[in-house]
Amino acid sequence: MGEAPAFIVDDLQEGFPNGFDLKSKGSATATVIGNKAYLIGGADDESTLSIGVQIFDQTRGELTNPIVLGTKPKPCKGHSTLLLNEDRILIIKRDSTPDDCIWFLEVDTQYVREQRKILGTEVVAWSKGVRGYAEKPVVISGPSGVGKGTLISMLMKEFPSMFGFSVSHTTRAPRGMEKDGVHYHFAERSAMEKDIEDGKFLEFASVHGNLYGTSVEAVEVVADAGKRCILDIDVQGARSVKASSLEAIFIFVCPPSMEELEKRLRARGTETEEQVLKRLRNAQAEIEQGKSSGIFEHILYNDNLEECYESLKKLLGLDGNGTACPKSSTKGIDLPMDLSISKIDHKVIINCGNPELKPASKNLIVMDLSSLKGGAPGRTRGLDFYAIDSFSDGLNGFNQLN
Repeated sequence: MGEAPAFIVDDLQEGFPNGFDLKSKGSATATVIGNKAYLIGGADDESTLSIGVQIFDQTRGELTNPIVLGTKPKPCKGHSTLLLNEDRILIIKRDSTPDDCIWFLEVDTQYVREQRKILGTEVVAWSKGVRGYAEKPVVISGPSGVGKGTLISMLMKEFPSMFGFSVSHTTRAPRGMEKDGVHYHFAERSAMEKDIEDGKFLEFASVHGNLYGTSVEAVEVVADAGKRCILDIDVQGARSVKASSLEAIFIFVCPPSMEELEKRLRARGTETEEQVLKRLRNAQAEIEQGKSSGIFEHILYNDNLEECYESLKKLLGLDGNGTACPKSSTKGIDLPMDLSISKIDHKVIINCGNPELKPASKNLIVMDLSSLKGGAPGRTRGLDFYAIDSFSDGLNGFNQLN
């Protein structure tokens, strides 16, 4: 339970005629959906406002603090809110950097409903809005010795600016010259366990008493850099990613035969007989799971390395016949401190002029939300902006913003 600003409680208890009304005052806003009001705001000082979330149930007259998932927005000097489709709320942060001003608070999306069921309490989730799209990450799995590392190295060498690796998290201590954020994100166990519980990890495993895992944020950071993320993980990790909200391409690499795999493992000369036999047993189980689990859309047989590599490139649209999707842009959009917003269909009209005036003849920006993809606990991609000279332009728009 918590205490809401008195003006909001008074207004909410009077009731609203529909679920699309908005009340705001000072640094707080209340967006009403059905019998619930989502209060967005928090403790503020002279310069910044922390964006907290509370839910006021009008039927019971109770205020609750939900579990808030996803990466939270940084403090700002104020914000505007607008309800979108009764499942998420658009938040425009005022006086923020261009790449940090558009956020979504998910209140009834599929991800939120799933987490609400798992956690057994009220849940909301933050997702940062990003212009453009990101190509699907690539999940590559296969038994030890099959050559998937070599295939990935070939991709990285031929297309160095196109692919990138996410930096994994681990609870073990750094070794030698390892640097935090470069080799691994070194985390406290309690913090990593909390993030796993909050759905911030795509996959994780316990190895020799330490946790290792791939966070949603680590994958999104690669996409923010305009690169396609490659995840080199085992079948169990791929299963977890498949069950997550991440849309990815799943590829399993098989050896031409177990005899050939054994030959390759022994040729390494780096393992004992016992270790080789253990890897072969594990490989047999992985191959069976990879072929029959339904996780992987594509199976590649690495009989001939060059031919297998050409097949991999074809799957990824790199054979000259594929069409790349528009990349995400971290440029964002520069918005003023004072603005007003309204919504028509899937378009939000941002009036950057005098907020006391109705949308008039200048300073109008259209934010097109018709092609949104992704969402919590990662980014919401697909935002598009363009300027219009007047509200009467029919929102067709021109002077597209770059």
